[in-house]
Amino acid sequence: MQAIRKRYFPALAEYIRSGSEASLYQATELGKMLSHVQPEEVIAVHEECMQTLVLNMDSEEALKLYNRSFLFLIELMVAYRFRSSPEITTDQKYNEMRELLTRTHRSFEIVKNKYENVLQHLDSGIALFDSDGMLSFINLQMAKFLDIPRKMLVGCTLREILLHRNLRRSTRKLFLRLYREMILRRRRYYEFQDSNGRHYLITVTYGDQLEGDYLISVKDVSEYKLIEQTAYQNDKLAMLGKISASIAHEIRNPLTSIRGFIQLLRPDFLELGKEEYARIILTEIDRANDIIYEFLNSSKPTAPMKQSVSIMALLKEVILLSESEANLHGCQIQLETYDNDMLVAIDVKQVKQVVLNIFKNAMDAIEEIHGERRGRIDVVVRKETGFAEITVRDNGKGMDRGTMSRLFDPFFTTKQEGTGLGLSVSYRIIRNHGGSIRVNSRAGEGTAFNIYLPIAE
Repeated sequence: MQAIRKRYFPALAEYIRSGSEASLYQATELGKMLSHVQPEEVIAVHEECMQTLVLNMDSEEALKLYNRSFLFLIELMVAYRFRSSPEITTDQKYNEMRELLTRTHRSFEIVKNKYENVLQHLDSGIALFDSDGMLSFINLQMAKFLDIPRKMLVGCTLREILLHRNLRRSTRKLFLRLYREMILRRRRYYEFQDSNGRHYLITVTYGDQLEGDYLISVKDVSEYKLIEQTAYQNDKLAMLGKISASIAHEIRNPLTSIRGFIQLLRPDFLELGKEEYARIILTEIDRANDIIYEFLNSSKPTAPMKQSVSIMALLKEVILLSESEANLHGCQIQLETYDNDMLVAIDVKQVKQVVLNIFKNAMDAIEEIHGERRGRIDVVVRKETGFAEITVRDNGKGMDRGTMSRLFDPFFTTKQEGTGLGLSVSYRIIRNHGGSIRVNSRAGEGTAFNIYLPIAE
C-alpha cells in the first residue's frame, strides 16, 4: 500500500493543483500500472491521499477538492479495469464499471454530506452566492439570522432576497448597507450592533478567491466584545491608578497649606466685609480635595470594612440625606421593600457613597426634562438568591445605548461639570463587595440601576 501511495499521491496532487489534461493523463497511466491491486485498495489509497491534501483547508475548499478528485478517480479506474481484465466482454466491463463508480459515488456522497453537516451546524451564518449573484448554499444559522426558511432562499438572487416579503425591514436596511460597504467598496470586514445590543462581525470572501463565487459569513461576537471592553476598562483603570498616585501628594499638600492660611486670615476677611470670599475659597479647596479623593478611590478603593447592617435602615438614612436636594430638583423619593429584616455584609460608608452617587445622577436626569413631568425616584428592595437587590429607578431623560455602554468608564461623562469618576468608583466599590451593578435605560423614558449586595450569613 505504501508503494502505491508514493505513486498515487503526487499524481493526484498535481491534478488537483492544475486540473490540466496532461495531469489527468497520469491517472490513466497509473491505472494501467495497478492491475495487480484490488479496487478497494485503490479507493482506500485515494481517500487517504485526499485526507492528507485537505488536512489544513476549510470545509468549503475541501468539498471542492473532493469534487475535483472524483474525476481523477474515474479516469484511473476506467484504465485500471480495462487493463486488468482483457478477457471479459465490453458489456461486463461497463456493468462492473458502473457498479464500481456507484460505490465510489456513494462514498463521495458520504464525505460530502459530512462536510455539509459541519457547515450547517457552525455557530456562524454562511451564505454562498455564485458569479451570477444567485444563492447556492445557506446554512441554518444564516437562515435563522434572516428569519426566513432555507428552502425559500436557495436559488434566489440578492435582489430577490432584498425584496422578499418575509424579510424584516431592519434586516433589509442592513443588507443595503452591507452591499454598499462590502460589495461596492470591497471591504472584507464589517461590524454592526443590532437593536438588542448584540455585536456581529460580517466577512466576505470575494469571487477572485472562490472561482467567481462570493462567500458571506456572519458571526455573533458579543461575548468577545464584552471581554475586549472589560480588558479596555481594566487598562484605563490601571492607567488611572498611576495618574492618581503621582498627582495626589503633589496637589493635596499645597491645598492643605492654602486652606490653613485662609482660615488664619478669616478674621481679616471679616473686618474687610469679605467673609464670603473666604467661604468660597474654602468650599472650592474642599471640592478640589474631593476630586482628588475620587481619583484615588477610582484607581483602588480601600478594602471594605464589612459589617452586618439592615439594608432598609441604610437606605432610609440615605433618602433622608437626599430629600432636601430632591425637592430642589422637583422630584420625590419613594421606598418599597419586600423584606424589612434583610441584613447585608457591607462597608456602610462606601455603599452610602454608591447610593448617593446614583441618587445624584437620577436628580440631574430628572432636572434635564425641564418640568415636562413630575420627577420620581423609586427605590425597591428584594431578595434575589443570596443577594439583596436594590433597584433605583427614575423617570428622567434616560440614555441611548452608546452612552449606556460607556457608563462605568473612568472620565466618561455627559455632564458639563462632571468628572466622569462617580459611577466608575461605584462600580469598583460594589465589585469589591462581591456584588454587581447593572443598568437599563431608554432615551426619554428613564433609567433603572440594579445593585446586588451579598446577604449577611
